[in-house]
Parts: sequence; C-alpha cells; structure tokens
Amino acid sequence: LELKFVSLMLQDLLDMIMGSVLAKCAATDLTIQWLGWALASAFKTEKFYDLAGSGTFILLAHLSRVWGGNGHLRQNIQTGCVTAWGLRLGTFLFLRILKEGQDRRFNNVRDSPGTFFVYWTMQALWVYVTLLPTLMLNSERRDEPLGARDYIGWGIWGLGFATEAIADQQKWRFRNDPDNAGKFIHHGLWAYSRHPNYLGEILQWSGLFLSASSVMRGPQYLSVMSPVFVWFLLRHVSGIPILEKLAMKKWGSDPAFQDYIRNTPLLWPFPKFKGN
Repeated sequence: LELKFVSLMLQDLLDMIMGSVLAKCAATDLTIQWLGWALASAFKTEKFYDLAGSGTFILLAHLSRVWGGNGHLRQNIQTGCVTAWGLRLGTFLFLRILKEGQDRRFNNVRDSPGTFFVYWTMQALWVYVTLLPTLMLNSERRDEPLGARDYIGWGIWGLGFATEAIADQQKWRFRNDPDNAGKFIHHGLWAYSRHPNYLGEILQWSGLFLSASSVMRGPQYLSVMSPVFVWFLLRHVSGIPILEKLAMKKWGSDPAFQDYIRNTPLLWPFPKFKGN
C-alpha cells in the first residue's frame, strides 16, 4: 500500500512537471509574439513576422528539452528536426520578403494595430499547437527504446523536409529568372502537385507526431491535432485558398493554366486513374 502511494505521488509530480513545462512554453510563446506585434505595429512592417514564428519554434523546442531535464536520444533528434526546419524555412522566408519588400497577406493589416495583433496572436497559436507533440515528448521523463514509429516518423519528416526545400528553391529560381516574368511554374515538383511546398510541410509535422507518439499515453495522443491543424490551416485558411484565388485571377483565362489545373492535383500527387 505504501509503495502504491509513493508511486501515485511520483506520477502526480511528473504530471505537474510536464504541465509546468507546457505552461512555461505557452507563456514564452505569447510573450515573444506580443513583443513582435508591438515592434511590428510601431514600424508598420511584417518583415520579421515569419522569422519570429520560426525562431519561436526553435527556441521552444530547445527550452522544453532543457526544462524537461532529460535529453533522451529521441528528444534530441526531434529537437534537431525542428531546428533544421526552422532555420531553413525561416531564413528562406526572411530573404524572400527582403527581396520582395512586402507580404500580400498584410496589405490591409500592417496599418491596423488591432488586426495586426490578431495575426501575431494567431501565430502564437500556430506555433504552440503545431509544436505540441514535440513539447510533450521533451517534457516526458519516461523513455522507450527507439522503434518502428520513430524511424518511420523521421523518414516521413525527411521526405517532407526535402520536398518543401526543393519546391521552394525551384519556385525561387523560376521567379528570379526574367524570362519567366508573368508565367506560372509547372515543372519539377510543381508538375506533380500545385502546392508541393505545403505537402512537404504537412508531411514534416505528421512525421514528428508519429515519432513523438512512441512515448505518449492517454490524453497526450490528442496532440495529433498538430498535423491536422497544419493541414487545415494550409488547405482551408491561409495557404492554398489565397494562392489559388490569386492564380485564377492572374492566369485563369490562359489555356495552358487551365490544362495545368485539370491535370495536376491540388496537393497530394496521387496518380489519376482514367477510364477508357
């Protein structure tokens, strides 16, 4: 009976520690985004919006590992994956906005502090929900031997990382070629998916959830909302709908673009089976 009581006490303590790590990460996330909003509103600029977002991912991944106090191999690899993702994407987006001068998403926002605040707060939500499986993993003291879910998850993450990086670079080179002015990209990975970069993003967070789930128990599995949230955000809110609308406005009357739309999947590059 005494042993059972001690076990329950230890479990309660572990739950409290994990909860405090998650709470500290949430508070840190909000603090960074709201400070970013204050600076962005003062200077009426969105140039460091994406950089602040990706930087917060990296910071929280490392802080959660430090605050969790464990440093298991699975946690170190997971944190490394988040860091690699954040460094690549954050640098890419920052260089892109420096070159282009502005982000179309903020055309009616940067001069409105109230609306700008909503955008920065939504970024805090995006960071926290997307990173939740990693935060839970890094807060977990219990460890398990590496297994199939870890290797498959990291493999999916690697596939997604390569897909997103290659797609971004293909489009970057295409848009920087003067001969392509006014044209749309439909070669490389863009010949198989109209949004391969977003496909890569979804695959990365799906893989990281799968690997983190190796040590999950009970309610922790609810962090599956991470890849679901990423998919929903890109598919129905801030990614694909906006870009598809702009593309139709720009090239909708072009027969070549109409053919591209008909024959290229929106997101998932699954083959089409046509009847005779």
